Amino acid sequence: MDAEEAIISRRSVRAFLPTPVPRQTVERILEVASRAPSGTNMQPWRAYVVAGETKRRVSEAVLKARATEGDVHVAEHRYYPREWREPYIGRRRKVGLDLYDLVGVKKGDKTAMFRQHGRNFEFFGAPVGLFFTIDKHLEIGSWLDFGMFIEAVMVAARAQDLHTCPQAAWPPYHRVIRRILPIPEHEAIVCGMALGHEDPAAPENQLRTERAPLGDWATFIDLDA
Repeated sequence: MDAEEAIISRRSVRAFLPTPVPRQTVERILEVASRAPSGTNMQPWRAYVVAGETKRRVSEAVLKARATEGDVHVAEHRYYPREWREPYIGRRRKVGLDLYDLVGVKKGDKTAMFRQHGRNFEFFGAPVGLFFTIDKHLEIGSWLDFGMFIEAVMVAARAQDLHTCPQAAWPPYHRVIRRILPIPEHEAIVCGMALGHEDPAAPENQLRTERAPLGDWATFIDLDA
């Protein structure tokens, strides 16, 4: 597919088929994504790719910690704002409600919401999981570069007819993940990602998020129509 189709068709898939993804395909995706730009060509990204038994061990360990250790696990960086304001809180609520409606979770059902959120830690059934890390001493510019790299990973996956789900749910459990994966202390976990073939029969994969119209966020100055 061309670049425009790959970008438009990219979305967060939350149910995958068990169909294996060959290592060489994952390697190709990461190699292509590594062409993402970075300030002074620093290339601040690192990736840890898991499958099979190791992926199972990571999932089981984090799910156990989540169920038994309460709120003691926190990320090494803040992803969301401390105070939510419009239009961001409205968008956040809508996508959550839309997803829960598709999977049959009723508003206010905290048990069902907790269970659905826990699917993150199974990589939504994907055969491949990725963890992206960054050196802790790097600054905001490198985090911006990392975002471009992650987008490139997702677009490159679409070129292989695969889907992804970037996951901010993983970083709070960095201590648990480090017990299994060789992630050094000087690297912070940016996010996880599920990678595989979409399960087209899963209701949650019918979710299509909205985008604000161009006129709401783009200002054109001295550019003729």
